[in-house]
Amino acid sequence: MGIGTEDLIRHAIENGFDMFDCVLPTRLGRHGTAMTKQGHIKLSNAQYRNDHSPLDPESDCYTSKYFTKAYLHHLVRENEMLAGTLLSLHNIWYLHNLVESIKKEILEG
Repeated sequence: MGIGTEDLIRHAIENGFDMFDCVLPTRLGRHGTAMTKQGHIKLSNAQYRNDHSPLDPESDCYTSKYFTKAYLHHLVRENEMLAGTLLSLHNIWYLHNLVESIKKEILEG
């Protein structure tokens, strides 16, 4: 279907879609990018080399709990497969929580 960005997901739900299939969260993860409420974070950027903060402070996903931006930056720069795995896990967590929050908004009116 190709619906994987926040704005497309919201638009689709508003129009009655309730199922999504997209490679975007894992593709972004494999290419060193994390999805957050503040936008996409490209971890190959040098600004993350010494950034020891969590990937997303609002996230309780495995990646954000246990790995810093600096470590993820290192993994991405070294082309370690673990980088893509951890970022894909985070991105899937992010989209899952996005849909859950939209569901909550709908139920609350």
